[in-house]
Amino acid sequence: MSKIKNVLIIESEIGNTGSVSRAIKNLGYNPIISNKKEDILSSSHIILPGVGSFDKGISKLEKYDLKYNLIRAVNEKGILLLGICLGMQLLATTGFENKKTQGLDMIPGTIEKLNVNSELRLPHIGWNQVKFNNTNKLLIDIPNDKDFYFVHSYFFKPKFKKCELGFTNYGMNFTSIINKDNIFGVQFHPEKSLKFGIKLIENFLKI
Repeated sequence: MSKIKNVLIIESEIGNTGSVSRAIKNLGYNPIISNKKEDILSSSHIILPGVGSFDKGISKLEKYDLKYNLIRAVNEKGILLLGICLGMQLLATTGFENKKTQGLDMIPGTIEKLNVNSELRLPHIGWNQVKFNNTNKLLIDIPNDKDFYFVHSYFFKPKFKKCELGFTNYGMNFTSIINKDNIFGVQFHPEKSLKFGIKLIENFLKI
């Protein structure tokens, strides 16, 4: 029986909460899917999945008053947070997809379009290697240079290089794993990345 009883997956109409929930349940946990303030503030681990554009993602968070509640949960209560794909990007200070939009500003940085040549298609879809810059509890028992599954056209450009745990190359190097204190983000979809993606989720839930 898991010692963690309050794993929360944020429901904000921007992510496939079902696939993330199934992955967590397969690890032996019982997550809840919610956007309610009381569930956010009483959780131990929050996962923010997301697909789509930065501006619409922030709009959905504002619709459910999630910006304030997530910032309070992370900054005031020290609750652990993992952003997945767009969920990672929303952690940034500012995004430039469609229009300039203020993000959660949990990890200083900007969201910018991948600068690739005409031979490489956008979005960047498929399996690609992640190279680690630093050791971290999130990466326990995950070998360097393993493939994870990506779907994105924009990337997180952190203000401080020390926040970058890992990077990937697609015509350019971009940050694919990020961390600042109790806040983590991955550009890929760990729930779709087989053995080592599931291991990353497990590592997060054990922190």
